[in-house]
Amino acid sequence: MLAILEKLIKQRKDSISQFEKAGRQDLVDAESAEVVVLSAYLPAQLSEAEITAAIDAAIASTGAAGPKDMGKLMGVLKPQLAGKADMGKVSALIKSKLG
Repeated sequence: MLAILEKLIKQRKDSISQFEKAGRQDLVDAESAEVVVLSAYLPAQLSEAEITAAIDAAIASTGAAGPKDMGKLMGVLKPQLAGKADMGKVSALIKSKLG
């Protein structure tokens, strides 16, 4: 269920960026309203500090040392953070820590 909601929200956000580029504020507003409704069904989102703590714990448990270990970390973190954090943001934080 969470994966479906995340996919729907991601689709809406992608549409919003395209509509903004095209100057279609009416469609941006409609898609934004749908994101709000869909987001209400997701668990509360974690703060950046909580995400960073989870990443640090995963790095410690897996022994990840560089960018080549990114897949290993995402494999550990995705089940933990699914629905609770934007995985794009998680990925960016992992890259900054391992880079």
